[in-house]
Amino acid sequence: MQPSSIKPRLSFWQLWNMSFGFFGIQFGFALQNANTSRIFSTLGANQDDLALCWLAAPVTGLLVQPIIGYLSDNTWHPFWGRRRPFFFIGAILASIALFLMPNSSMLWMAVAVLWLMDAAINVSMEPFRAFVGDKLAPAQQTAGFAMQTFFIGCGGVIASLLPTFFADIMGVSNVPLNGAIPDTVRYSFYFGGAVFLLSVMWTVFSSKEAPPENLAAFEAERAKAKAKGLGHALREILGGFGKMPKTMVQLAVVQFFTWIALFAMWIYTTSAVADNVFGTVDAQSAAFQEAGNRVGVMFAVYGGVSALAAFVLPVLARMSSRKLVHMSCLVIGGLSLISVFMIHNINYLYLPMVGVGIAWASILTMPYAILAGALPAKRMGYYMGVFNFFIVIPQIASGFLLGYITKNFLAGHAVMTLVLGGVCMVLAGLLTLWVKDDAVPAEKAVAVQAAA
Repeated sequence: MQPSSIKPRLSFWQLWNMSFGFFGIQFGFALQNANTSRIFSTLGANQDDLALCWLAAPVTGLLVQPIIGYLSDNTWHPFWGRRRPFFFIGAILASIALFLMPNSSMLWMAVAVLWLMDAAINVSMEPFRAFVGDKLAPAQQTAGFAMQTFFIGCGGVIASLLPTFFADIMGVSNVPLNGAIPDTVRYSFYFGGAVFLLSVMWTVFSSKEAPPENLAAFEAERAKAKAKGLGHALREILGGFGKMPKTMVQLAVVQFFTWIALFAMWIYTTSAVADNVFGTVDAQSAAFQEAGNRVGVMFAVYGGVSALAAFVLPVLARMSSRKLVHMSCLVIGGLSLISVFMIHNINYLYLPMVGVGIAWASILTMPYAILAGALPAKRMGYYMGVFNFFIVIPQIASGFLLGYITKNFLAGHAVMTLVLGGVCMVLAGLLTLWVKDDAVPAEKAVAVQAAA
């Protein structure tokens, strides 16, 4: 890989092409986030078990992310490059899973497919973060992550609206006949599977990767590691935890509370809206399914806001600092999530999603931009994978605890779980002030790049 000081500055369309795959990746995640609880509930899961059923997703990420990061760091092919083989394989597997998910006929089948789907999406997604660190100089890294956030927002908007589009525009049935998944959800997942595959393939075939700076030394080191076997690889993967940069440790604490909030939102918003606005907890009722569609629209709002905010946040970061921007966005998002419990009119529930969208844009941009500057280039993929531990660990904790807390301390009211999530997000924002950001000012980075 080229040293960061002499990496060429990429054009807008090069940034577009290398990030476009995230449109499809978020299509898959948005369908998962907006509809998985609905699918589980339709297949018989009660509210107390929802968080446990969701455990499949973070546990999969915990296992997959660092392994894929390590493997992609140690991969090179003259045509496929370093990260793109994983984009390609993950896209095929994720598309298959998206077709399978809405055809689950029993709860255990849906949980099993969630394992497959989340693992496959993670295989594609994790190397995308390292892709930015590989290809972009420090002056462009925030813009690179912002471009990814733009496509994440766009993918999230369209995917979240699909069930409503099929129901209201195409006249597709939104009723779960005989306990089966509604046709609106099934068709949405089919469409999402196609979009996922085509979008990731666009990036695979339109972007190129530079070879390692010293290819001979890279190949020799890779051959040596291969000769040492699987045990050596596992030691390498586990040993990196004790060598995490200080900035990464500080960001890990912020991520912990941030992702408790997000996981609470993804799991409980459908139940919260059904109960707090539509007055039902019966997953087989038309009102509950209508709540599910409305939650899709709500999630589309925050996705759309994040797509727009993605281009504003780098400007604000240059005017102030990345951690100040991140702190402000998280506080806004947390307060917005807390406000949901006070709203009983569905038309007003879109307003808090504006604040959540601002936070989501920053969550997908600023921590990675801060982290990229603190990581060794040759282990970028690995540490980006390890960083995702601090996304999945809070989700696992939430999976075990949120159901118990909701039932025993919040009287079964899912909307109060959203309030708890909002409090966690505000706390995450305040903890951002503790993070040390060794940012290279954009003007200085450009000057260094030009001098090189």
